[in-house]
Amino acid sequence: MEFTKIGQTDITISKFCLGAMSFGDFKKSGFHAWTLDESQSEEIVKKALDLGINFFDTANTYSAGTSETYLGRAIKRQISRDKVVLASKVYFNDGHLSKTAIHREIDGTLARLGTDYLDLYIIHRFDNSTPMLETMVALNDLVKSGKVRALGASAMYGYQFQNMQQIAKYNNLTAFSAMQNHYNLLYREDERELIPICQQDNVSLTPYSPLASGHLARPTWESPSKRGQTDQTAQTKYNKTMIEDMKIVTRVHDLAEKYNCSMSQIAFAWHFKKGVSSPIIGATKAHYLTDAVGAFEVNLTAEDMADLEAFYYPHAIVGAL
Repeated sequence: MEFTKIGQTDITISKFCLGAMSFGDFKKSGFHAWTLDESQSEEIVKKALDLGINFFDTANTYSAGTSETYLGRAIKRQISRDKVVLASKVYFNDGHLSKTAIHREIDGTLARLGTDYLDLYIIHRFDNSTPMLETMVALNDLVKSGKVRALGASAMYGYQFQNMQQIAKYNNLTAFSAMQNHYNLLYREDERELIPICQQDNVSLTPYSPLASGHLARPTWESPSKRGQTDQTAQTKYNKTMIEDMKIVTRVHDLAEKYNCSMSQIAFAWHFKKGVSSPIIGATKAHYLTDAVGAFEVNLTAEDMADLEAFYYPHAIVGAL
C-alpha cells in the first residue's frame, strides 16, 4: 500500500479509501437494495485492513445510519482506533448545515461509529439555506472541541468551495483539507474549476465513483449484478450518455489488454496520474479490493492518458446540484 497526507494536515491516509455506502440494513433504509449485512461488511473491512487500507468513509444517512454502525463495530473488532482514519458526512439531514444540525449530527455519528472523534468530517453538499459563516463557525467548533481533526467538502461548484475557504481564512476558522467530488473518466466536469482550486490550495482529492458505478470495470454497459440492476442513482448519473461514453469504456478495455491488467486498474491508474490522493472504493466483494491495489503497478504513459481522454465531451452537471 502507498500512503499520503490529507492536505496540509499530519493525517496519513492510504491511497485507497474504502467507502461504506455499500454497508447497512436495507430493511431500515429502503434505499440501496444491494447493501451488505453486518457480517459481510466486516469481511470487506478486514480485507481492506489486510491490504494496508487505513482510510474509511461513510455518512450519517447511509442506510439510515446503519452503515456507520456496521463500520464502527467492524473497526472495533479488528484494529485499534488510532490505526485508522475515519471520515463521515453531514448535510442530508434536518437543518442541512445549520449550527444546530451540525452539532446534533456529529454526536449521532460518533455514537454510531463508537468513537469520540472523527479524523475527517465532510459536508456532503453545499447548503444554500444556511449562511456560510454559520456553517464554518460550527465546523470550527467541532475541531476546537476535539470531536473532529480535519474538515472536508463534497460535490459543489468551484466558486462555492472557494467562498467557504475564504470565509474560513478571513475569520481564522478551520478550512477544508479534502474534497470528495464526483470524478472519473466518464465524468470530468470538475476539471474546469473545482479541481484546479483544490490543487492550488493543496486540498486532497478523494473522489467518489472512481469507476463510474462499475462502468469502467467491464467491457459491457449493463451489469447482471444486483447493484447493476437496482441502483437507480447510478442509472440516472450515467445512462443518458451511454452511447458516447462506451467509446471511453472501450479505450479502457483495450488498454487493459495491452498492459495485461484489469479495467479497474487502468481507471485507478488514471486517477493517480491526475493527482488524486485517494479514490473511494465502494467494494461489495473482497477481491475487488485486491484488484484495486494492483493499480500501483500500472504506469500509464502520456500517450495512454491522451487515448483515454480523447472521446470525452462536456456532460451535464451531476453531484453539485
